[in-house]
Amino acid sequence: MLHHCSDNHTVLISFSLGLQSVKTNTPLLLKWPKSAGNGTSKIIANPSVFLLSFIPECPPLGLESLRVQDTQLRASSFQRHGLGPHRGRLNIQSGLEDGDIYDGAWCAKYEDQNQWLEVDARQPTLFTGVILQGRNSIWRLVLYWDWVTTYKVQFSNDSIAWKPSMNGTKEAVFEGNQDVETPVLAVFPEPTVARYIRINPQTWFENGTVCLRAEVLGCPLPDPNNIYTWGTEQESTDKLDFRHHNYKEMRKLMKSVNEDCPDITRIYSIGKSYMGLKLYVMEISDNPGKHELGEPEFRYVAGMHGNEALGRELVLSLMQFLCHEYKQGNQRIVRLVKETRIHLLPSMNPDGYEMAYKKGSELAGWAMGRYSYEGIDMNHNFADLNSVMWDALELETDKSKLINHYIPIPEKYTSEEAFVAPETRAVISWMQNIPFVLSANLHGGELVVTYPFDMTRDWAPSEHTPTPDDSFFRWLATVYASTNQVMSNPDRRPCHNEDFLRHNNIINGAEWHTVPGSMNDFSYLHTNCFEVTVELSCDKFPHASELPTEWENNKESLLVYMEQVHRGIKGVVRDKDTEAGIADAIIKVDGIDHHIRSAFDGDYWRLLNPGDYEVTASAEGYFSNRRMCRVEYDHYPTICDFLLTKTPKQRLREILAKGGKIPKDLQLRLRALRMKKLRATTKAINRRRARERRARAL
Repeated sequence: MLHHCSDNHTVLISFSLGLQSVKTNTPLLLKWPKSAGNGTSKIIANPSVFLLSFIPECPPLGLESLRVQDTQLRASSFQRHGLGPHRGRLNIQSGLEDGDIYDGAWCAKYEDQNQWLEVDARQPTLFTGVILQGRNSIWRLVLYWDWVTTYKVQFSNDSIAWKPSMNGTKEAVFEGNQDVETPVLAVFPEPTVARYIRINPQTWFENGTVCLRAEVLGCPLPDPNNIYTWGTEQESTDKLDFRHHNYKEMRKLMKSVNEDCPDITRIYSIGKSYMGLKLYVMEISDNPGKHELGEPEFRYVAGMHGNEALGRELVLSLMQFLCHEYKQGNQRIVRLVKETRIHLLPSMNPDGYEMAYKKGSELAGWAMGRYSYEGIDMNHNFADLNSVMWDALELETDKSKLINHYIPIPEKYTSEEAFVAPETRAVISWMQNIPFVLSANLHGGELVVTYPFDMTRDWAPSEHTPTPDDSFFRWLATVYASTNQVMSNPDRRPCHNEDFLRHNNIINGAEWHTVPGSMNDFSYLHTNCFEVTVELSCDKFPHASELPTEWENNKESLLVYMEQVHRGIKGVVRDKDTEAGIADAIIKVDGIDHHIRSAFDGDYWRLLNPGDYEVTASAEGYFSNRRMCRVEYDHYPTICDFLLTKTPKQRLREILAKGGKIPKDLQLRLRALRMKKLRATTKAINRRRARERRARAL
């Protein structure tokens, strides 16, 4: 029998597991996942397999997220290893080479109605539905049109005796796909408790073969014969709002955080999306709204691709966590908030997210919501400054005139006619207005951290293309990857078609695949900010039930990465006479061909690995100043301040501009400089005349 208790997520159920000789009428107190919601309370009894029509909205078992392991998947047959049952996972992506070990579906060896894909849930499970896709392949437009059009489903508790899914008195036949990519959901007429489930294709596209990718929906039940499986799911001890938030809910959550921590938070907008949704940012600092001298600026950007929803939820969880822990006096968080100005942008592409959100986490597919409303991929939408820099290197004969930082944006890109998303323009303006030091761009669909350059130099599909700061970028990527609970697991399987474990879960972006116009490269070449991309999970849009686990997987990584903003050197460049800060002073580190500049108050931050560095500060109208700076292994920067002296010409310009009289010491200095120049000119003339006389004598 089934009792629906006052707690919406708790029922008391007693049933026979059937099919196996097990203890019958075992009473179990079941707690559904909060994300499962409510359901109906009617029950349909079957003496062999109990069919329960109390239908909570059960979460996916985890074929897509890899929670279901390869050993839990079997098939009647398969064409080859690359098309084996382990590849029959929703949204799995094929490799670049046709016929390699990373193909895009399970494909049966035989074309008949006896083929099946089997999933072992490893415990009694209330199965409620199946989601199906066809075969993914980059060659599909030419070679492959493979999908299942109808199928049946069977259940078992021992994988020997099977019972079909029924629709009344008839065996249910479910509608499958009409193309290879669109996920199609089938909800069982009679949800069934069992351990095993089989998907049994009946018909398929006439010009294709039996291939599918799948996800299974089901609520795990405690096994009365195995108490060790009870409550084994990882839960977070942090009391955060673990669910997917649409635009209105996101705005409401941010407001609640601001109200809980008004002294350290501020909400502001950097612009609007194409559809008019504001791009909200949460600032967290001990003095919100103000840049403090010497305090570095940090940012997390999520949701550039709207369907990659995990980053959005992690950023929303992070702002809740920082607020709560600061109030609790967590010294690590207190120090981070007091010493860093943190900016969190949870949704760079809110229009795309709303499209994916309306479809749902499993039904949005691989691409719905990825692009802006105008169809722009914002990860390719920033100005291509790499080509500007590399073209200059080839054309300029005087290498001293080359620019290696703060490369200006080409006029054709800034024009109103340029195909640049309003969201991209807003983020560029944000970058230019705030002197960011460190950032990370949160994506999804893989498990790896990539670092610049993202674009190959000669437009090759992929090629290792390092920056002058390659060693520090590799450190940044390693910091995140090595503290991420999933990335750092040596036994995890690859998500799709790349084994990033052999790269220690980090890779140069261009070595993976070239991305012209990436935000990472733009940030490095146009501003002072170092930025990496974090691919957070195999599943772009994980089910809400998986968000607590994903938070635990990434929490330490998010915190320790922010703390890296305090590595290297920092200081203030000042005028020696007035002690006023000098804006746009150039900071050059000997041996690293990439400079940075001081902010409007004269303060600067230069991210560096431990070591001894010769650092030079220079500014227009000043003599340059050079000093040695040592970076230690400590988690705080080395202070390297600079005092610059104005050149006589600069002092003269400023005096004349104010209509003042030239001081006597400056007059003497200018006279000495003129005499020095005259002597140098006279020597040059005399040398030239001597050469001419010798030539005539010959």
